[in-house]
Amino acid sequence: MNRSWTLLLTALLAFACSQPTQQKEETTAAAEEQPVDKMEWWRDARFGMFIHWGPYAVPAGEHKGERTPNNNAEWIMHHMNIPIVEYEEYSRQFNPVEFDAKEWVSIAKDAGMKYIVITSKHHDGFCLWDSKVSEYDIMDTSPFQRDILKELDDACKEAGITFCFYHSIMDWHHPDAQAMWEPNYNQANWEGQEPKVNPNFRRYLDDYMMPQVKELITNYNPGVMWFDGEWIPDYTTEMGKEVYNELIAMNPNLIINNRVDKGRQGMQGMNKEGVFAGDFGTPEQEIPDTGLEGVDWESCMTMNDSWGYKHFDDNWKSSEMLIQNLVDIASKGGNYLLNVGPTPAGLIPPESVERLAAMGNWIDQNGESIYGTEASPYERPSWGRYTKKGNKVYAHVFEWPADGRLELENATHSIKKAYLLSEAGAELAVSGTTVTLPSDAPDDVDTVIALEI
Repeated sequence: MNRSWTLLLTALLAFACSQPTQQKEETTAAAEEQPVDKMEWWRDARFGMFIHWGPYAVPAGEHKGERTPNNNAEWIMHHMNIPIVEYEEYSRQFNPVEFDAKEWVSIAKDAGMKYIVITSKHHDGFCLWDSKVSEYDIMDTSPFQRDILKELDDACKEAGITFCFYHSIMDWHHPDAQAMWEPNYNQANWEGQEPKVNPNFRRYLDDYMMPQVKELITNYNPGVMWFDGEWIPDYTTEMGKEVYNELIAMNPNLIINNRVDKGRQGMQGMNKEGVFAGDFGTPEQEIPDTGLEGVDWESCMTMNDSWGYKHFDDNWKSSEMLIQNLVDIASKGGNYLLNVGPTPAGLIPPESVERLAAMGNWIDQNGESIYGTEASPYERPSWGRYTKKGNKVYAHVFEWPADGRLELENATHSIKKAYLLSEAGAELAVSGTTVTLPSDAPDDVDTVIALEI
């Protein structure tokens, strides 16, 4: 009898001791099976560089002594009604001998940007890589004959920056994609005219556009495909969903914007009611008034007026405005895609470099309050913005209170501790929802106060 009990106890003890290891193995296996949210890195990044560059940098907003009537220099072919054969001359003059991929990526990284989105092909149809599908590219048409995207891809990998592409669905150069408008067959000049379709657009999509996009995904493995030009009548919502599904089948982790489909509502950039493909909304040249709960979005904006390089565009936003735009967007749970338009020689304009350096200096001190944050849990205060990460809320003070007392407007949590983020955690006195500040703002643009809640 005693022997039987001994054997039973020994067996029970062995079973009990085996459970933690077994449970740990099962938990680990279950965790490994959980799908990774492909949007996680993108949400954490919050700040990226947009680059508009191509042959349109050569005329720089001026053709035959006349300046384009529109802000967008990259649309000069359309706005100035330049025939294809005439515009091709600019592609043969596009010779950016001062282009340095490492320098560009270094400028972006020093500014605190985590990803780069460059125009692999804009509406003019010119490609910045050695495409096997077309000869209208940097290697076959331009005297430069260097694969710009390959050099940038290598530089981004070395710097830990995610490389991404903007790609135009519309194409003014390809005969199967040109909408047949009067008076010029080669222009998408729709103002005041009824839209006409190209009966061969499906052939363009199947035999040209999609093979090129697949080249980009295969050769460079971009983090994002940022489509544009989806508004043309030839492109349908069925095509958009088809493109999205084909690319996701190639790479399930690829992030694709909502302009792959036909859902967005103009510059607002967010989808109208209905079911549309795309992983994030794309407000253009504007910031939504409030956060968009449960929706990923990214405001793409210029530093001056034009996306592409325009030699007479001197309407530059201040560094202060750009920093506060970044904070405003992060406070609402969005990303900021800030544009540069390099010169035809291949240089990022000094005005852009100067502003990006100022942003980088601010982010060096305050990046914790931007990266990986979520939308503010509180309504917008009169003196600035809030961002949030974990158990911390960051008060971004744009307007320093004259009496040295900051009222944490709309705060609904109790504040355990407050300190200046940029000054090695210098602690501040807190009484209820009032923080006592130094008499002078450490940063006139935006002083960040970390609040442990």
